[in-house]
Amino acid sequence: MKYPVVLIKSDEDYAAGCPVLSGCWTQGATRTEAMENITIAIREVLEVKAELKDEQWRREGEVVESAQVDVPVQA
Repeated sequence: MKYPVVLIKSDEDYAAGCPVLSGCWTQGATRTEAMENITIAIREVLEVKAELKDEQWRREGEVVESAQVDVPVQA
């Protein structure tokens, strides 16, 4: 499956992120290195998501589950 990737060049290096996978960011000294790193990061995020599917986290007797909420953005 293909995932969109955003590359941001700075004076020092490249940042790479996958906008459809929250928090999936990395960097690299070169464009090639950043692309290699984001490929690894995407694979690792997907592996963790697969492991956590239908799983609940427990902390001090409480059940904590992941959820999504809509938050309006003020202009």
